[in-house]
Amino acid sequence: MKEEHINNVAALLKTMSHPIRLKILCLLQEKEMTVGDLREEVKTTNANVSQHLAILRNHGILSARKDANYIYNKIEDPRILDLIGNMRRLFCQEK
Repeated sequence: MKEEHINNVAALLKTMSHPIRLKILCLLQEKEMTVGDLREEVKTTNANVSQHLAILRNHGILSARKDANYIYNKIEDPRILDLIGNMRRLFCQEK
């Protein structure tokens, strides 16, 4: 693996590793969600959710689309969907 790839993957994993951001990614694996939808699930403030969404968008992990007064967030990179799916299968199954 090239040094550039290692650095890119490390930065990506660091971005995803915050517990709130990881939970947001798990929730967005299923469907698009608004800040309000995510806030209810994550149990934090709109401002906090928005900050975490901005970080994920700035790293190209999420995209957003506006529909009337709502902004819907989704996972942009299909590799992230695969990664989250694999992590859920490996670490979130009841034993």
